[in-house]
Amino acid sequence: MAHLDVARIQHDFPILKQEVNGRRLVYLDNAATTQKPRQVIDALVQYYETTNANIHRGIHTLAVRATDQYEAVRGKVAAHIGAANSADVVFTRNTTESINLVARAWGDANVGEGDEIVLSLMEHHSNIVPWQLLARRKGAVLRYADVRDDGTLDLDSLRALVGRRTRLVSVVHMSNVLGTINPVAEIAAMAHAQGALVLVDGAQSAPHVPLDVDTLGCDFFAFSAHKMLGPTGVGVLWAKPGLLETMDPFLGGGEMISVVKPEGSTWAQVPHKFEAGTPNIADVIAFGAALDYLRHLGMEAVREHEKAITAAAIEALTRLPGVTIHGPRNVGIRGGAVSFSVDGIHPHDVSTIVDSYGVAIRAGHHCAQLLMRRLGVPATNRASFYIYNDERDLQTLIEALRQAIKVFTHDSARTAV
Repeated sequence: MAHLDVARIQHDFPILKQEVNGRRLVYLDNAATTQKPRQVIDALVQYYETTNANIHRGIHTLAVRATDQYEAVRGKVAAHIGAANSADVVFTRNTTESINLVARAWGDANVGEGDEIVLSLMEHHSNIVPWQLLARRKGAVLRYADVRDDGTLDLDSLRALVGRRTRLVSVVHMSNVLGTINPVAEIAAMAHAQGALVLVDGAQSAPHVPLDVDTLGCDFFAFSAHKMLGPTGVGVLWAKPGLLETMDPFLGGGEMISVVKPEGSTWAQVPHKFEAGTPNIADVIAFGAALDYLRHLGMEAVREHEKAITAAAIEALTRLPGVTIHGPRNVGIRGGAVSFSVDGIHPHDVSTIVDSYGVAIRAGHHCAQLLMRRLGVPATNRASFYIYNDERDLQTLIEALRQAIKVFTHDSARTAV
């Protein structure tokens, strides 16, 4: 198994060279967005300096070059997720838009009054709200599978909810709060046995684990570029072969049409019928450089690195007084997003003190309010790791957390006196 040369990787990320509050930046908010290597930044600049043109419409040299580069990334995306056909890959703005596309283009046509959509309590709001809106439009019913106390999905609860009225099961692959990796293949088999389709929110898994959508068995898979070294403003929706052809467009306008007549229009072939207007050409092309970077590292090596640093983080956090970790302890079934609470200290206060050490972590409900209620907390802190994080980063985080605990323990004692 190849190992990551983290010191070399760090040199590729210009932002990591700065200081924050007089200290070396330690970036541990990767579940929110990742930093960008020089290769991605250079690809973006090079596009604007040498290639900038609209795509699919022109036959001049720049237009052809831009089109070729843009479409080449579709193939790289397909390879990253193990998809056989790049035509099943649609570019969107983000995971949220990808899920909304399915809710509109598939949901409006296939979900009716009394039909059921099954979710889980660990879902990000982006995999809840679109289905709430669909249910409101169509008179459908939402069902929520429970989460066990250890942070894993309660499969018995899910199995009890999936039945003959279920039209869709939509679940997160890797929780952005708990780090839990859900057994998607088992869930897909469960849903398909009842005639339901399966959408997987892969925003957290696509950057971190080797993927094969055929093995997962899902019908839709959605993720974002910015969480895997790429630019913001680029999302992906993959659909099982043939499924996109059955769906009407989500947006209407230029590029997504074949023929326009006064009385109506016909649509372009997939995937273009779902990419109305001028797309985010530059950032898609730069996303290709991010995919190249990850392919060069090897996703197996990425996964092994994160398992190692996550195990070390869980062990170190467990030794701190008053710290509760939310989510599985077994790194074989979880990713590198580690959420925790510190007794008697609000997560925002923890994050503020940690930031004074140059360490960036997250504080809040992480767009997962249903899960926060299930955990019985208003918010948590979250440290999330990626390819450029190492033991030194973890040690700085632990040092900062010790200081936060010391400050608030001292203040509490002084108040008591």
